[in-house]
Amino acid sequence: MKQQSEIPKDGFAGFKQNILADSTAGFVVFLLAMPLSLGIAKASEFPPIMGLVTAIVGGVIVSFLAGSKLTIKGPAAGLIVVVAGSVTAFGGGLEGWKLALGAMVVAGLVQILFGLLKLGSFADVFPLSAVHGMLAAIGLIIIIKQLPVLLNLEPEIYEGQGIVEMLINIPSFILNLDPEGTFVGMISLVIMLVWKKIPVSFLAKIPSPLVVLLIVIPIQLGFDFRETEGPFALLKVGNLANSLQFNADLTGMTNTGIFIKYVIMFALVGSLESLLTVKAVDHIDPYKRRSNNNKDLVGIGIGNVICACLGGLPMISEVARSSANVSNGAQTRWANFFHGLFILVFVLVAAPVIEMIPNAALAAMLIAVGIKLAHPSEFVKTYRIGWDQLVIFITTIIVTLAQDLLLGIAAGIGVKIFIHVYNGVPLHSFFKADFEKKKENSGHSFLIRKAAIFSNFLPIKKALESIEQGEIISIDLSQTKLVDHSVMDSLRIFQENYERLGGKVNIIGLEHHIPFSKHPLAGRKV
Repeated sequence: MKQQSEIPKDGFAGFKQNILADSTAGFVVFLLAMPLSLGIAKASEFPPIMGLVTAIVGGVIVSFLAGSKLTIKGPAAGLIVVVAGSVTAFGGGLEGWKLALGAMVVAGLVQILFGLLKLGSFADVFPLSAVHGMLAAIGLIIIIKQLPVLLNLEPEIYEGQGIVEMLINIPSFILNLDPEGTFVGMISLVIMLVWKKIPVSFLAKIPSPLVVLLIVIPIQLGFDFRETEGPFALLKVGNLANSLQFNADLTGMTNTGIFIKYVIMFALVGSLESLLTVKAVDHIDPYKRRSNNNKDLVGIGIGNVICACLGGLPMISEVARSSANVSNGAQTRWANFFHGLFILVFVLVAAPVIEMIPNAALAAMLIAVGIKLAHPSEFVKTYRIGWDQLVIFITTIIVTLAQDLLLGIAAGIGVKIFIHVYNGVPLHSFFKADFEKKKENSGHSFLIRKAAIFSNFLPIKKALESIEQGEIISIDLSQTKLVDHSVMDSLRIFQENYERLGGKVNIIGLEHHIPFSKHPLAGRKV
């Protein structure tokens, strides 16, 4: 671990100290973020340029408000399902877009409230398998929705179809594919899937979306897409200056049910994904800095209010771009700023280049993201943790595909609760943790009774995190009837973080608990 004195400075001092490293990382992330932001906006039924607006706001403005140092703020594929669903629910087209923006404004205010109420730990309340099931379902929906675009079909063939109907119609989509457009789409998809695996290290470091654009733009120019294909084949972005106005329409409040549903989904799913990303990036930060989750929620909420007013997509702390930021040497929040600044400059001086991008190539980029979210290895990994986790995971996926994301998450949590009740957890333990904290000569001891599960772990976590660094902590689980997978994982993360800073954590009392699988983080009961 880096010494404390080596930790990069924040603010303008950090800018001067790390301008070369942060601008370089920001440039690499810009190359990754620009085409993805366009594709995410288009798939979300928003004007494509609004994906860039969100990335610009997330970088140029939210960088200074965020509570995390290395995360990249911008539009995310994980919200495509929610955003596109909101536009459709509000009537579709221009009106649906503006009414969806109204719900986004209120959701941004809710996120600010989350931060002010210090709810930055609320991601820990959700069972991990339900969260992973939600992400896998989003991945499957992205793949299904983008397949006709990858095949360069006329939109009239598939517009208005639900997920199940589109799944049934895949053979028909394939029979009606456009050869030239599909060729571009398939080349793009292959590059997205294999580029990072090539054995030449300096080539593998080039962002795969940039490689796609460098290859397929000349191909489409050779095919002369502008003349030989329909108007749907190439991206249309328009002028940034003409697009920036107050676009949000709050009259959707009159449709109370739909409005409240999407406010909840924007705020819930966006906050959940952001907090999970912040946790993951803190883990790979070479300086092991701890983010302020509450401040980050406030920053993202403010950014989402601004984006919604201008017409942009909701933003989150995005995991793939944040990981690329760290791996390319970012030191401070200025890397996020530079990524947004580079996008702004590019839009202002090179908009015609953007309109040379085939939509099939953008679809391929999103399908690659979907494959990563719903990869078969996710099913195998979940099964290895325990049969109970697989049931929760699959239930969340099925209900999300059949109904919607909110019901999918609720179904996953419902199954988790049913399994816990079946395993003997008393109902009152779902809402109240029974634990005792003592200060001893040798350090601190925690005795946890009855059950340590996803829904009651938050007060235990807060009590653990209130202890000063460098102490010895003993966590005794001998009097619990059940410890679930979410708590086992949270205890592991706490132990790793606390011991990294010089303390010691002993987790004891599990000798008589039977794990649900051989996995070290499997849930277990007496």
